[in-house]
Amino acid sequence: MSHQDPIQRRKLYQEVLDRLTARIVAGEFGPNDQLPSERELMESYGVGRPAVREALQHLERTGIVAITHGERARIVVPTPETLVAQIAGGARHLLSMQPDSLGHLKGARLFFETGMARLAVEHVDEAALTELRRLVEAQRRAVADPEEFVRCDMSFHRQISAMSGNPIFPAIIEGMFRWLGEYYRSLVRAPGAEQLTLAEHERIIDAIAARDAARAEQAMRDHLTRANTMYRRLLRPDDASRPTPNDDI
Repeated sequence: MSHQDPIQRRKLYQEVLDRLTARIVAGEFGPNDQLPSERELMESYGVGRPAVREALQHLERTGIVAITHGERARIVVPTPETLVAQIAGGARHLLSMQPDSLGHLKGARLFFETGMARLAVEHVDEAALTELRRLVEAQRRAVADPEEFVRCDMSFHRQISAMSGNPIFPAIIEGMFRWLGEYYRSLVRAPGAEQLTLAEHERIIDAIAARDAARAEQAMRDHLTRANTMYRRLLRPDDASRPTPNDDI
């Protein structure tokens, strides 16, 4: 930036926001502590109520505070789930405005879940394997119930991510389910694909049970890529042979 560029005027709420954020970062307010009242903040910073409220609302949108009607804002204890949920709305908006982003998201999911399958091998135990097998059997019983079939499918992928012991990974998987939205539900519910899905889930379990990280990763890759191809062919049999963007994910 040149020394000749004009100095940008900042809105009052931004100044309030910066000062409040600095106090929070410095540890003046701990988890679940209440912030000063709106009136106290107005007096401390010499600003009106709109500037204070806008600053507090920004802190709420970013998940730093919770605002309950009639009470002072309270510092929130963040969790991986809440952090991921905060960007879910933005991701859905991005997908609606830029449909090509769906391919990017599918690519990210492929990269992430193949890594999760490899990591699951490193942390597998009999309890985790038993749960994976239980989830596949529950999904098998739900073949005639599309909504339950999808729920079981999600639970299977959640369980693999949870096997890492890192709470951030299940939160990311949950975020991907939300971002993919109806696309994911339509993919899993595609008629004729149920038995394919079950067989691929079983291959993933077999590879994890054998403690074969490379095979587990490949089984997950095959599952995700073939599921997308199957979905496209079921819905567009007339042009399924034509290449489309991101055919490999």
